[in-house]
Amino acid sequence: MNTQEKIREQLSGDKIVLYMKGSPQSPQCGFSAKATQMLGACGAKYASYDILSDPDIRQGLKEYSNWPTFPQLYLNGELVGGCDIMTELFQKGELQKLIAKAMG
Repeated sequence: MNTQEKIREQLSGDKIVLYMKGSPQSPQCGFSAKATQMLGACGAKYASYDILSDPDIRQGLKEYSNWPTFPQLYLNGELVGGCDIMTELFQKGELQKLIAKAMG
């Protein structure tokens, strides 16, 4: 299985997926920490993958999503965006709706 197939498999396995630096319990950057806090505030049940422990996934995601930074949030296999977009959506009350819909 190549890296792109592995990413597709990860995204199809869970409705909400966060690719981040570190883990939700131990984020390795401020942006990843903020992303997990917002998801927690939304009551999201999500899978997370540590891109620092898997350089192939880290590079492969940049190609897959055409998005250069992390964290990356996916809902039902679709890229929502990174921390800035998540923050903007959260402040408008939109992230909460998207999460609730994805968990549906």
